[in-house]
Amino acid sequence: MSDEKEKEESAAGENELKSSTPSESVSKAAEEAAPAEPASDKAEEVAPAEPASDKSEEAAPAEPASDKAEVVAPAEPASDKAEEVAPAEPASDKAEAIAPAQPASDKTETAAPAVDPEREAKLKAAADARAARAAAKISAAAGDPASTAQVSGEQTPAAAGAADPEREAKLKAAEEARAARAAAKAAAESQPAAPEEPKAPSPKQPQLDEAAQLIQALVSEDAIAEAYINEMNGHMPTFIIKNEQWLEVARLFRTHPSLDSNFLRNVSGVDYETYLEVVYHLVSISSKKEYAIKVKADRESPQVASVTPIWATANWNEREIYDLLGIDFPGHPDLRRIMMPDDWVGFPLRKDYEPLDPEV
Repeated sequence: MSDEKEKEESAAGENELKSSTPSESVSKAAEEAAPAEPASDKAEEVAPAEPASDKSEEAAPAEPASDKAEVVAPAEPASDKAEEVAPAEPASDKAEAIAPAQPASDKTETAAPAVDPEREAKLKAAADARAARAAAKISAAAGDPASTAQVSGEQTPAAAGAADPEREAKLKAAEEARAARAAAKAAAESQPAAPEEPKAPSPKQPQLDEAAQLIQALVSEDAIAEAYINEMNGHMPTFIIKNEQWLEVARLFRTHPSLDSNFLRNVSGVDYETYLEVVYHLVSISSKKEYAIKVKADRESPQVASVTPIWATANWNEREIYDLLGIDFPGHPDLRRIMMPDDWVGFPLRKDYEPLDPEV
């Protein structure tokens, strides 16, 4: 009997060893295979090839494989490596990095608050003004005289003095400027005036003196009413000749070789309200000398001797002066209107002319 029991116990022990050995080998193979698979795809390929679970179900009484599997399970490196690899995906990271760098949306969002700062300031000022008026009304209702005057648009004397300091400063500055100008003027007037430097003689003064000497010597001592240099007109030698001596002076200017005024450039008439005047511009073509001769005429019966016989160019000029100013030119060969109709009343260039139709 003892020999049979010993055989049965030895057979049971061999069965246990056979049932446990395949599971341990499978778990060891799983441990060796699991850490060597870095990628999740390889882990998925190895997973269905685990024979431990099938064999462990067949060998239920011996459960050492499950204990070892539990110990080995948390040490699977595949999942850890997969977690480490997952955040390193470039596509998602780049997409997240590029997303905030979109210029259009960012610029519009940043530009939106600063669209019109001036308008915002005006709105804020209007809101402040409304709040101030509301506070003034509340104070006025409480019986404050200063606020009552502010609401009604009036200012108390104390408020008026401190209402506009800028205006007070401007008034003070203007008063100081006036005082400074007055002081400067008084100082300038108190100082003795500096003596004026003598004016340099005109380059055409000798020409004026020569013509004046010839007129006085060959026509009359008192034929010249005035002689001067017109600096505003290129230092033009100018004579004012007495009316009764004009015709003789005209012949002198035309025929004397030193004067030789063989060209009458222009003749014009002027109304000075108290008298009329005729102005002649003479030129010497040979010497290029120029002269201006003025002859005055009475306003009531203006007459100036015609120089058409001396300078033929005076013909139409004298007719125009007669037509528009009414100056008569005795000795003119054909003195009549040249612009206005023969029956026209009045002389249009006179200062006292009254037109028939003021709008024309």
